[in-house]
Amino acid sequence: MIWALLIIPASLGLFCLLSRSSNLCRYLLVISALCHSAMVLILACHREVAISSQWIGLDDAGLLFLGITSLLFSGAAVYTFGYLKAEGDSPIKDMEEHFFFKNSHNAVFVGCMLFFLATMTLVTVSRHLGLMWVAIEATTLSSAPLIYYHRHHRSLEAVWKYILICSVGIALAMLGNFFIVVAGAHIEGAGPLMALDDLIDHASSLNPAWMKAAFVLCLVGYGTKMGLAPMHNWLPDAHSEAPSSISALLSGALLNCAFLVLLRIHTVMIAAGLGDTSRMLFVLLGLMSLAFAAVFIIGQKDFKRMLAYSSVEHMGIIALGLGIGGMGITGSLFHAVNHSLIKGMLFMTAGNIMAAHQTKTIADVKGLMYTRPFTAMLWLAGAMAIVGMPPFGIFLSELTILGAMLDTGHFFVAGAYLMALGIIFAALTAKVLPMIFSPPTAPPPVRPENNAKKLSLKKEPVWSIAPLTIFGFLSFVLGIYMPPWLSGLLNGVSRSLGGQ
Repeated sequence: MIWALLIIPASLGLFCLLSRSSNLCRYLLVISALCHSAMVLILACHREVAISSQWIGLDDAGLLFLGITSLLFSGAAVYTFGYLKAEGDSPIKDMEEHFFFKNSHNAVFVGCMLFFLATMTLVTVSRHLGLMWVAIEATTLSSAPLIYYHRHHRSLEAVWKYILICSVGIALAMLGNFFIVVAGAHIEGAGPLMALDDLIDHASSLNPAWMKAAFVLCLVGYGTKMGLAPMHNWLPDAHSEAPSSISALLSGALLNCAFLVLLRIHTVMIAAGLGDTSRMLFVLLGLMSLAFAAVFIIGQKDFKRMLAYSSVEHMGIIALGLGIGGMGITGSLFHAVNHSLIKGMLFMTAGNIMAAHQTKTIADVKGLMYTRPFTAMLWLAGAMAIVGMPPFGIFLSELTILGAMLDTGHFFVAGAYLMALGIIFAALTAKVLPMIFSPPTAPPPVRPENNAKKLSLKKEPVWSIAPLTIFGFLSFVLGIYMPPWLSGLLNGVSRSLGGQ
């Protein structure tokens, strides 16, 4: 079953790259996404059908993030189906002599999306540090063309920064993997230790100095892909310039993949008795991420970049919860679930706003409640959720992490955490509310470089509303009710890390 999760989207992605029919590829995108979600549901109900080996397997952490990825991708696929239909097929005319560019532009886009799904799935089911490294690098290569979709000079700059910065980070992560192998090289009969199960079994014999150095390198390397400050420089440009459904996947799924790899390595550190080192570094980078996000959100004029810096903030919160330990681990994992849902909702809502107003500038968007009522309600609900307002799930996860800080005596960290959250709350709401409730102004004419057909102000298509509404509703439900199966997954992961 796990192989099907990898092979089906990869095979269909290859077919789309070779296809000239954008209409067929759009249907294949939705079908593949729904099949992927159905298979994940079967795996969740019947874990015994999952392969378990040194290379591939599905534990509680893998299943949790696989489920988030699959759900978010299904919503993004439905949104993309309608988006590409509105966008129209735009082949690249100046490169028609090249075979790759003879294909439909949209077909190539869909193919890369399906490869992106396959590579993120591979990250969640990997049980070997080498395979995880390959999968993380593959997510970069498969998602880079998605960011460059609009072929604008800003898109080119964004994708260049994305590839360059993430490649440097992944190189450091590879060096960290080498250090882990060296840390266990003296263990007789063990061979090169890179499989998670082997590392945990021999953790007490690993060389502490090499393991600490390895963790620092992996934290910087994978932390770059996770969007932790100060290694986050690629994130605002990539999230801002990518199509909105891709921004949703980058923020809600890709960042989680990098976090999952760090979670795996943190498990090894705890088993080796070095958990204090890794926890301290998580807290340090978590606080730095919150500080950077607070500063940049205050002066932000672009609402997609504002959401990108919000992702930096929430990755910092997740790192903080993991570093605090105890109930903070459960809060961190629960926060990852809620953040993915709400950020997927917000980025695709931002796409609706851009379609109506042809701008990403906050000051140029007025009166959404009058021109786009459904989009306005989703934008308001998403903004309230992302800043931690009850009864959405993010309020509960942030409160859980705060409680863990107070229980463990981290009073300074708790104070800095509350201060940063307060600043971000004030800054983000001050930007969002005028967009919704200010008197409407006439939208500017469609810009020549934007090929998208402007959507009617009187009617909002179902594809642009339904996935977003479902994400918001799920986060609302998680704020007032915790399903037993989700609680079991969170507790299972938390216990493996010494949490509660």
